[in-house]
Amino acid sequence: MLNKPEAEASIRRFHDMPFGAQLEPDGRVRFQLWAPDAARVDLCLKRVTGDEIQLPMEGKAGWFTLTTGEAGVGSLYRYCIDGCLLVPDPASRFQPNDVAGASQVLDPASWSWTDGEWRGRPWEEAVIYELHVGTFSTEGSFDAVKQRLEYLVELGITVIQLMPVADFPGKRGWGYDGVLLFAPDSSYGRPESLKSLVQAAHEYGLMVVLDVVYNHFGPEGNYLYLYASDFFSKHHHTPWGKAINFDGKASSTVREFFIHNALYWLEEYHLDGLRLDAVHAIKDDSYPDILQSLAAAIYQGPGTSRYVHLILENDHNAAYYLRPDTTTMSKPYRAQWNDDLHHAFHCLLTGEEEGYYVDYASCPVWYLGRCLAEGFGYQGEASLYRNGSPRGEPSKELPPTAFISFLQNHDQVGNRALGERMAALADEGALHAALAVILLAPSPPMLFMGEEFASTAPFQFFCDFEGPLAKSITEGRCREFSAVSGASTSEVVKFIPDPNAVSTYNGSKLDWDSLLDEHHQEWLRFYKQLLSIRRQHLVPILAGARGSTGDFCLLSSKGLWVRWRFADGAELSLVANLGNAPVPYYSAIVPRGQPLYLHPPGLILELAAKRLPPWSVAWFLQQESQSAGAL
Repeated sequence: MLNKPEAEASIRRFHDMPFGAQLEPDGRVRFQLWAPDAARVDLCLKRVTGDEIQLPMEGKAGWFTLTTGEAGVGSLYRYCIDGCLLVPDPASRFQPNDVAGASQVLDPASWSWTDGEWRGRPWEEAVIYELHVGTFSTEGSFDAVKQRLEYLVELGITVIQLMPVADFPGKRGWGYDGVLLFAPDSSYGRPESLKSLVQAAHEYGLMVVLDVVYNHFGPEGNYLYLYASDFFSKHHHTPWGKAINFDGKASSTVREFFIHNALYWLEEYHLDGLRLDAVHAIKDDSYPDILQSLAAAIYQGPGTSRYVHLILENDHNAAYYLRPDTTTMSKPYRAQWNDDLHHAFHCLLTGEEEGYYVDYASCPVWYLGRCLAEGFGYQGEASLYRNGSPRGEPSKELPPTAFISFLQNHDQVGNRALGERMAALADEGALHAALAVILLAPSPPMLFMGEEFASTAPFQFFCDFEGPLAKSITEGRCREFSAVSGASTSEVVKFIPDPNAVSTYNGSKLDWDSLLDEHHQEWLRFYKQLLSIRRQHLVPILAGARGSTGDFCLLSSKGLWVRWRFADGAELSLVANLGNAPVPYYSAIVPRGQPLYLHPPGLILELAAKRLPPWSVAWFLQQESQSAGAL
């Protein structure tokens, strides 16, 4: 834990916005709702005394407003649309009784922050740990995550990435079906508990990034289409239905809603960044588009006084979001999840070639080398999986720190039929080699909770819907895997866990007691060793890393050589055999410098004999300014 002054002044943090319930300086509460399709809106208020009243709101240009002394901190309220429809506040700060219940008035400034000296950490130090609050612990709460912060620091983590916490239907879910985007889900704890987690993380020197979903609302608990249909596009569609309206009539208010949401999490919760889910599903033909406008608002706001890191998931491999916009002079997004690297490694480790893996199956090591040296594996080439459509943009000029590498994440584990983790799918020696590549390459690595000790608990798809929607989701998942496996739907039902079953959720929780086993301890020591090497030897040379400094070549279909040059004259090199047969090692590509890490033990003798044994990895570091010591 970081040292802090004994008497540190407390700080009150509050994001001012035109949406929702807001305490006024005189103690009254201002309620404001955008409902352009409504003729009348009333505030249905349950006061702290317990009695309920209904107060008319003043309407003007689609906005309905009321400032009243009848409400106070703790008051529960809903909006009554046209005298018949009761709805929660779409900008609710808290929903104590789930998405269909009443919203609660909060005083966000009542939380006393003591992390005023915190400015975040530079991106080159990033080692990311993705976790799901509900399954990270038996308790499934923000408070329980806080109990593991010291463990994460000792592991070598610098960034906690929380899967979405915005209020979703029911008591369990991945979070990507959120509908009330300003309210932390009550199943994890109250907003104060999330703030306590963030503050404690900062005391340990950990950044906290939140996964947010701006491409769709969930299928249950979203009432916006009933009174604010302009929230949804008239001409764009997504896999989840109508797209959110970022470029049509009245889109300025919609854009403002989402930009305020991003600023709200960063300012009111003092988060260190956001990871934007599946932005390829955001449809916006305007310029600057919503992603560019959102980034500009953040970098011109909280990003002016501290490190704020914005991360994308984008299947389009759109490199332009990761470089400065020369027209607007806006800063780029910090990094993107590199699915190409994952897919190439997955083919190598498992031999699976179905679905999107078909694009990498013919030469996975080539794609891996390109990802390590140049960023994207697909930079405009035709994708077989996408029926020959081109995918991606050139990315070599971007620094390696713009691409996040991983072997596992919630999607790649949870979207499997049984939610198996990589330790259950790959040979242990091969998995060691793959991790030695990812954890020591210049790109920031990301771990998925529990992988560091080879957790045997699956991470499966789970949710908490009821009635026809629950049945539809269960049947849809069975149809999906029937198409992949070639089995009948009735056969698939027998082995695929029911997403709505409580047992599916509970079975996905991490078993921390497994760390008492020597096998799991050995895996944990392995991760700690590699992340310690990264911290000591790589982080110092990554500051100011530039693009167009990586090169690669194949030594064979499974042999790979990669080299990166850095501004201070340092040179990092990798030679690896990612296959089951030995590979000749040519003296012409002998890396410069001292060995940084060799796997397996005794590899140095094999190198002298000009051969790379199966699943071997050798890292070398040459520093011009000083001699790098052998490890």
